[in-house]
Amino acid sequence: MDFRSSIRTIEDWPKKGISFKDITTLLKDPAVFKAAVKEMTSPFMNDRVDLVVGPESRGFIFGVPAAIELNAGFIPVRKKGKLPAETVSVSYELEYGTDTLEMHKDAIKKGQRILLVDDLLATGGTISAVMEMCERVGAVIVGLSFMIELEYLSGREKLNGKRISSIVKY
Repeated sequence: MDFRSSIRTIEDWPKKGISFKDITTLLKDPAVFKAAVKEMTSPFMNDRVDLVVGPESRGFIFGVPAAIELNAGFIPVRKKGKLPAETVSVSYELEYGTDTLEMHKDAIKKGQRILLVDDLLATGGTISAVMEMCERVGAVIVGLSFMIELEYLSGREKLNGKRISSIVKY
C-alpha cells in the first residue's frame, strides 16, 4: 500500500522552514489506518511482546491498535504531571530548553518485553527518553516502530543500535 500518498505535507508549519508530515489524512481512511498498524506490527509478531509503550500524543494513536494487534497491553507515556499514581520520569533536551516525560512506576515489570511505538522518528530525542525510562525499570526492548522516519535528521543514531522499523521514509 502507498502510505506516503495518504500523508499530507504542510509547508512552513509550525514554523517557517518546516515541512510538517500530517498523519490525520491517513487516520481518516479506515483501510489505510488498519493497514498501517499491521505494517508497523508485522516485524514484531513473533517477538512475544508483552506491552506496547507509546508517548503522548500521537504514540497513543498508533500504540493502542498496535497493542491490540500484538495481543499486548498498552502503556501511555505522558508529559509531566498528567498521571495520577507514582511515576518514573526522564527529562530530555529540546531545541530550546527541556521537557519531562513520565509513566507509572508500576507500569512495567522487570523483564517484560516491550515495543515502543510512535508516529514519527525525527531527531530521536523523545523516543530516546522513553527508551531510557523503560530500561531504567527493567524492560526488555524488542524494538521500535514508527509510521514515519525523517532520515535526514539522523534520529536512528541516538537509538543505540536497537531494532527499528519505519514505514514511510523521507
